[in-house]
Amino acid sequence: MGDLEGKKILLGVSGSIAAYKSVYLLRALQKSGAEVRVIMTQKATDFVSPLSFEAISHFPVYWDTSSQQSWNNHIELSLWADVFIIAPATANTIAKFTTGMANDMVSACYLASRCPVFMAPSMDVDMWHHPATRSNINTLQSRNVFIIPVGYGSLASGLTGEGRMAEPDEIVEILKLNLRAKTSVLKNKKVLITAGPTHEAIDPVRFIGNSSTGKMGIALAEASAGLNAEVTLILGPTQLKPGNEKIKVIRVTSARDMLKATSKYHTKSDVTIFSAAVADYRPGTVSEEKIKKTGDEINLSLIKNPDIAYEMGLRKNKHQIHIGFALESTPGEEYAKEKLKKKNFDMVVLNSLADAGAGFAVDTNKATFYFKNNKSKKFELKSKIQVANDILEAIEQLIIEKKTK
Repeated sequence: MGDLEGKKILLGVSGSIAAYKSVYLLRALQKSGAEVRVIMTQKATDFVSPLSFEAISHFPVYWDTSSQQSWNNHIELSLWADVFIIAPATANTIAKFTTGMANDMVSACYLASRCPVFMAPSMDVDMWHHPATRSNINTLQSRNVFIIPVGYGSLASGLTGEGRMAEPDEIVEILKLNLRAKTSVLKNKKVLITAGPTHEAIDPVRFIGNSSTGKMGIALAEASAGLNAEVTLILGPTQLKPGNEKIKVIRVTSARDMLKATSKYHTKSDVTIFSAAVADYRPGTVSEEKIKKTGDEINLSLIKNPDIAYEMGLRKNKHQIHIGFALESTPGEEYAKEKLKKKNFDMVVLNSLADAGAGFAVDTNKATFYFKNNKSKKFELKSKIQVANDILEAIEQLIIEKKTK
């Protein structure tokens, strides 16, 4: 049985190269137990045949509001649906929704819908950042349309940047999170998350750092916000950022910057998740000028950085939940258990670089959770948004257990 068991989901597909992903999204929704029906814009049929969706959904696919067979289906389908998701949602479709146009099946169903509406935008980076699009997105959010964050990467134009439609499994996880948000114990809780790398300056242009991109921490922030938590994300130097504008983002560079910001927000937090890859050491001295290349070697004297999780663990009160991460190149079970005790964590998420698809700068992770009661839980390889969902479910259980003690 899937987490969307019995849900009636209307999937709207608009004219984007990303329309092929909607075929996989349809499958993923069905796998989660949902009954799915598909509607399309006329332009969408240029990218994917309606027959593809009909063969998988086993229902007719409508795209023409003026035909004799389907002119009134936008009313019937809108009333039928528990959830309406538009994926991909082009800049044109988003603009139609904002202005109230209804000249295709997707926009007509939107105006007639009474259920929660989700949109997964797909467009080129400059279109995504254009003031008109930003204004339209803000307007739809003010009308309680949930905007699923876009991805960062290669685009159909050949450019690289934001604008990619979220992956199908990410969309399904976001739906699951939002549909259980009303009953989540994380609702209105203050969640503090550290994410990304830290850069420790050598001189004005060089630094010591690591390959972390902050993807896991950003996924946790997005998922927490999806459960209506009040999220503060302390984010190291990375080009990535969360798409949910309700998330408070504090940008930092060094480990000491991160410690200062974490100290400021930790006191009032209910849950703190230490997912940042903080540099263990920093240069003992920082050159004020760029160091010139004068020989075959350069010697750096390194000193230990503050251990942010350890420091916050000393300040932790009995009502607070602390979650740590351990990334190892070996199995790492003993290290994770040691970290659990030393840093006063309630749970440690262990992942190993030895596992294909886990680690920095990838969209997946393979995790094992370790708890104070000597219990553990191992998961298969999943997308980072799915791992974030698993982590938040574990946190919800920890909160419930603390309340009963």
